[in-house]
Amino acid sequence: MIRQYELVNLLKSYSKNIDEDALNRAYVYAMKMHGSQIRASGDPYFSHPLEVAAILTEMKLDEASIITALLHDTVEDTDATLDDIGRLFGEEIKKLVDGVTKLNRIELQNKQNKQAENFRKLILAISEDIRVLLVKLADRLHNMRTLHHINKPEKQRRIAMETLEIYVPLAERIGVSKFKEELEDLSFKFLNMEARESIKKRLEFLRNEGEKVVASIIDELARQMKSAKIKAEITGREKTPYSIWKKMQRKNVSFEQLSDIMAFRIIVDDISTCYHVLGIIHGLYPTVPGRFKDYISIPKPNGYRSLHTTVIGPDNHRIEVQIRTQEMHEEAELGVAAHWAYKQETNAKGGKQYRWLRELMDIMEQASHPEEFLQHTKLELFQEQVYCFTPAGDLIELPKGATTVDFAYAVHSKIGDTCVGAKVNGRIVPLNTKLKNGDQVEIRTSKKQTPSPNWERFVVTGKAHSRIRRFIRQQQQEQYASLGKAMLQKICKQEDVSFNEKKFTPILKQFKTQDIDKLYIGLGSGHINAREVFKAAFPDKAAENAKNIRELKEQDFQKTKDENISNKKGKKGKKVPMPIKGLIPGMALHYARCCHPLPGDKIVGIVTTGKGVTIHTIDCESLESFADTPERWIDVAWDSGQDTPETHIGRLDITLANEPGSLGTLSTVIGSKDGNITNLKIINRQIDFWDILVDVYVRDSKHLDEIIKTLRATPEITAVRRTKGR
Repeated sequence: MIRQYELVNLLKSYSKNIDEDALNRAYVYAMKMHGSQIRASGDPYFSHPLEVAAILTEMKLDEASIITALLHDTVEDTDATLDDIGRLFGEEIKKLVDGVTKLNRIELQNKQNKQAENFRKLILAISEDIRVLLVKLADRLHNMRTLHHINKPEKQRRIAMETLEIYVPLAERIGVSKFKEELEDLSFKFLNMEARESIKKRLEFLRNEGEKVVASIIDELARQMKSAKIKAEITGREKTPYSIWKKMQRKNVSFEQLSDIMAFRIIVDDISTCYHVLGIIHGLYPTVPGRFKDYISIPKPNGYRSLHTTVIGPDNHRIEVQIRTQEMHEEAELGVAAHWAYKQETNAKGGKQYRWLRELMDIMEQASHPEEFLQHTKLELFQEQVYCFTPAGDLIELPKGATTVDFAYAVHSKIGDTCVGAKVNGRIVPLNTKLKNGDQVEIRTSKKQTPSPNWERFVVTGKAHSRIRRFIRQQQQEQYASLGKAMLQKICKQEDVSFNEKKFTPILKQFKTQDIDKLYIGLGSGHINAREVFKAAFPDKAAENAKNIRELKEQDFQKTKDENISNKKGKKGKKVPMPIKGLIPGMALHYARCCHPLPGDKIVGIVTTGKGVTIHTIDCESLESFADTPERWIDVAWDSGQDTPETHIGRLDITLANEPGSLGTLSTVIGSKDGNITNLKIINRQIDFWDILVDVYVRDSKHLDEIIKTLRATPEITAVRRTKGR
């Protein structure tokens, strides 16, 4: 365990103006507060914050970060409060400690709501000060280094998975490859020990067998640099077991088939020399097509800069060469910490300067609940990347498999919401086109366009998903509100009471709603009972009619049923059909599976909790269960004005001869009438006959009748009828 004076000296070694007194006070305070607490390893608990602080000194972080590391668990695990921290160490330290407090259990398996809320807090804290994330990563790194002391394998795996899915992508996003690679390897150790050990043994064998080869390649590259009078530092670097395993999985190859397990770095003084060295390497050795990447002219979004090329090098060995300056190398290892520590940039502390973090905050605003935010965040963070360009040449980073709609949302939320078309490399393409590295994408927009629910089927970014779902929710809420208001108006009319919104305002708190629109939404979605709302608003009227209410409900049920079955003219009170096509698919409209309604059938809508309106045929037997709640009945009709055909499921009960080819005949007959079998179930087997249920995609009831008539004329089919049950 590092000593107090050693920690102070480490900080002094790279930072001149430090408050040594504040650092010493933080050391003593943390040690006192943690007191006799013991870690799973048996070590004093205080050893953990001390080691976290030591990790941060390796990155040359500032005094405030080191003090935060010492104090980061005091509020979480001791009697210390944030007010105590602020009073003793100032507001800056208080904010940093608050940012990391109660965030060391961002678990993805259980207690989703709590963990997601903690993660939201972390993102907000990082947006204010990126040092919160650096402390958090150092905290997780030390926890992973000591994870073997936990005796529960399930807990080890859960923590390792959490590290791989959240902390590794966060480390990658801020360019701290030093943290990223060690966290990956430690997670790999607990998630797939056998694969890791196998790769390590093979690497050790290659290391022993190929030690002379690596040395000779370095010597050859050094000789070429010296011949060109270029001052360069050349090293060979072995790829990590986890990165090797990922490549084996991605390319579906064995370890022996990998040819670029070693990477050689050439570090020079300036950028012009980087390109000079590249020219020398390409002049000496054949290049491997498609393996050259210029991250100097186009840096990665996390700031990474380097030239990468793969060549058939000395002695015909295929090698990867990375060429960079010393400053680029420090940035590659330490990422944002290098920018802050070495350049002392005044704006480097704020996290909002990073595009990926702004994207996460946008997702946070669009998500309806914490779990959705966490789900979309994982989509945004934990995927391989492709890099595309706008027509102006701006680089857009997207997950592998991203489409032009994902690109549109990445450029700007409004562009995504209003996109109507796209061009990739000058060619018009469908919106679901998947993008590749280097594609130039141009998005066409229209003010009349809105997000399509169908886009959710192919978008992959968290931001696109969250924006589309937000739009769907807004549309759904409007539908629910309109429906809920109509339900109250209907009850008021039944009870001979004039409808007035002001009469329902006093009872809003009773139904836990903030305003009248929220009440309507609760009614329309089925979460609030319309009859109960009316009783609360008009208690006198409800009491007056209590004796007759059952009779009125039964009459209303029969009246509604009769009016829908009857096709006579001249009825009093003309019904206004509610169009059921043109609504958002799958949101506020559902077709009952108990009766499979088809266009052409007489139908009725029933408000169903959490689903909006469920459409039943008027003779559906299940409607009897809604007799006591007539306010949930909605008069609906098929919208014959829609031009776009929509298929529906019609269910047939068929008795079929048990002989060769009969099923084939059944399928052929249905197909000849433009029907499409979607499901088939044998419900009774006999020697001579089978009874089967067949679900068929049809346009309407007339279409199904045509299929039934044709089937009845088929010799192999004994009986066929439309069924609405089972």
